[in-house]
Amino acid sequence: MVPFIIIVAILFIIVIPNIRIVPQATEYVIEFLGKYKTTWSAGLHVKIPFIERIAKRITLKEQVIDSPPQPVITKDNVTMQIDTVVFFRIFDAKLFAYGVVNPISALENLTATTLRNIVGELELDGTLTSRDTINGKMTAILDDATDQWGIKVTRVELKNIIPPAEIQSAMEKQMKAERDRRETLLQAEGHKAAAITRAEGDKQAMILAAEGERDARIARAEGEAKAIFLAKKAEADGLAALKEAGVDAVVLELKKYEALVNMANGQAAKIIVPTDVVNTVKNNAIFSETAGIGDVTEYGQPPKKAPKKKDECCD
Repeated sequence: MVPFIIIVAILFIIVIPNIRIVPQATEYVIEFLGKYKTTWSAGLHVKIPFIERIAKRITLKEQVIDSPPQPVITKDNVTMQIDTVVFFRIFDAKLFAYGVVNPISALENLTATTLRNIVGELELDGTLTSRDTINGKMTAILDDATDQWGIKVTRVELKNIIPPAEIQSAMEKQMKAERDRRETLLQAEGHKAAAITRAEGDKQAMILAAEGERDARIARAEGEAKAIFLAKKAEADGLAALKEAGVDAVVLELKKYEALVNMANGQAAKIIVPTDVVNTVKNNAIFSETAGIGDVTEYGQPPKKAPKKKDECCD
């Protein structure tokens, strides 16, 4: 009975500690007598005591290396402080365990040297505006270089780019000058647009005023033409009515002189009567008696008496 208990105790002491449960997303590298034997994935495993050992426990989760700021010199000799963030995961536990001593440190150093090489080919402005380009180049270079270490670099990001203080001051002044230039340009464009709008408004107003004046002149001319037309038409209609009534030439002459008398109603009016008209008046007794033109007595003087004949007696 005692030997059985001893055997069970020995088995418990030796076997139980050699039973291992590998968690998810983790792999164990197993060595047999110092030589790589196998890789345990997630699950229950038992190793041989004193012969096999777990050389390395490796997680397959994606990991992050946050490198501290490091000095980097650009192509135009500007020293900047740049820190990077590297995302990677292990895809081969054996290569990771035996590819390089301290793979994480190797990846950090490789990241620093790659960053210096890439930024050294760019000038300051190119470095500040080419983050995506730098990130892409670094990801491709690091991923290719770390394949033999069992590491897959998924992404590289530049976290901070800190130029020198004097460069920052110059950049701030440049930015302020650029903003002032844009403000001045916008104000000039605004004044230009306003001036153009005012000029177009003045032009339109002048066009409308000219069109209004033109329309007014046309309306006045049409009114005057219509008035003249109506006056002439009335005169023609009157003459036609007299003609149809059988009025002779004496009456027509009378109408003419009535018109002349009406024209002479105003002050300082002088009428010159042609000789043929006077002769016509003299030849028409009825017209002379009616108008009183046949009397040649001077205006404002009493009529002269005819001289008496010698043979007339004085009663």
